[in-house]
Amino acid sequence: MEKLSAIILTKDEIHNIESVIRSVNFADEIIVVDSFSTDGTFEKAKSLNATVIQRNFSYHAEQKNWIIPQAKHNWVLIVDADERVTPELQSEIMAILNSQPKHAAYWIGRINHFMGKRVNYSGWRNDKVIRLFQRDLCQYDDKLVHEEIIAQGSVGYLNSKFLHYTYTTMDAYMEKMNRYATKQAEEYDKKTGRLTPYHFVIKPLWGFLKHYIVQSGFRDGVVGLTIGYIQGYVVYMRYVKLWLLRRNLK
Repeated sequence: MEKLSAIILTKDEIHNIESVIRSVNFADEIIVVDSFSTDGTFEKAKSLNATVIQRNFSYHAEQKNWIIPQAKHNWVLIVDADERVTPELQSEIMAILNSQPKHAAYWIGRINHFMGKRVNYSGWRNDKVIRLFQRDLCQYDDKLVHEEIIAQGSVGYLNSKFLHYTYTTMDAYMEKMNRYATKQAEEYDKKTGRLTPYHFVIKPLWGFLKHYIVQSGFRDGVVGLTIGYIQGYVVYMRYVKLWLLRRNLK
């Protein structure tokens, strides 16, 4: 049987840390990379017998690519602090490791929850991420946000899914979206020409319409409407921040 290292990145995740660690306690090694939390996350993770390393955070891809080679075992499972491995997903992962895995990596779907509700549409219905992979055959690309695995080999699909609790409070979620917009502005500076009303009006409007109309967010009720508005807002703020960045303003 192949052994497994589970990796969790944290920053002030005291409300999540115990649940996420317990959901991966089937792994042979659990590594928590903590970015100097001040809410007790570090201490709680250590009390749960995880290997805890503190390191300053730059962006997700860089942090993950730093820790992955340090895993003891060739098979790695990356889990966000706001995700949970279900018993069904655990069983499927164990079955793969007990056999001879056919792929270098595996896609895992996510069941998303937002504002206390399961999101069935709004562009999140087919949400999936590559999180189970061979350490020596995979690494993340260099995107500042929404990083993706580059695999040297084929990628399979698991039937079971993560539970993803992306929302704690609206203030915390909007702070997270603001950070994303800041990182996206830096990334888009390299590939965006002169900013025009198209970037400030049409693209944010399309961001809303895509999630709410095209991807059936209206079927998620108030939650879907809120997701649509936030997605449009993030697109708008991306270009506002890019406009400010190019003028050395904050």
